Amino acid sequence: MAETQEFDNPDVPTGRKAFVPLENNPEVMSSLVHKLGLSSTLSFHDVWSIDDPEMLAFVPRPASALLLVFPVSKTYETYRMEEDKSNKEYEGKGGEEPVIWYKQTIRNACGLIGVLHAVSNGTAKDFITPGSDLRKLVDDATPLGPIERADLLYNSQALESAHQGAASQGQSDRPDAEDNVDLHYVCFIKDAKNNLWEMDGRRKGPINRGNIGEEDVLSEKALDLGARPFFKREAAAGAGEMRFSLVTLAPSMD
Repeated sequence: MAETQEFDNPDVPTGRKAFVPLENNPEVMSSLVHKLGLSSTLSFHDVWSIDDPEMLAFVPRPASALLLVFPVSKTYETYRMEEDKSNKEYEGKGGEEPVIWYKQTIRNACGLIGVLHAVSNGTAKDFITPGSDLRKLVDDATPLGPIERADLLYNSQALESAHQGAASQGQSDRPDAEDNVDLHYVCFIKDAKNNLWEMDGRRKGPINRGNIGEEDVLSEKALDLGARPFFKREAAAGAGEMRFSLVTLAPSMD
């Protein structure tokens, strides 16, 4: 049984480079991507409710990406292992691929990977400043396979510096880089053909959740295909009070 658990463990092994975890804070996330080179016309925003139309109306639209942030639960891990069991390791590369997916090989960097998935895909990538560190990173990553792409992120000094600067911000007490942190980030984005993709550096690759037409990632159809199934699984398992948050990448309000 121990061998099976080890085989199914997608977490980065101890001994690999570790980052101070990124605070789950839209201002911190925005600071990170703006420093890397995303236009300030896009920013991250809290989504306080996906079931209350009045609360949802406060969120700028269109939403380019949606981050689901939650502590990893037994229910989630059981679901992940079952779904991944029949999936092959993703090997896609090049500009013809519908998405750019990053495998996580840096410990405690799931927030960073989620944010990178948000800004590297969909309409958000059109807002990357030419000549910026982010533009170079995405351009260099695009032709690479998943392993080489992960190595690119692992060795990027520009990315590490920007992350260190962002991780030093925020309002909560900062954990150490070597701490075991269970907070996880999953990103939902839409490709050029209107498919909703689940982007998670702990999985075997990107997952196509279905077509959402001309709607954005905060539309009812996108939520029904993306974030809501997570909540329903946890509720059905009797998880009790669910600790989670949603953060979207959308037009800035300044």
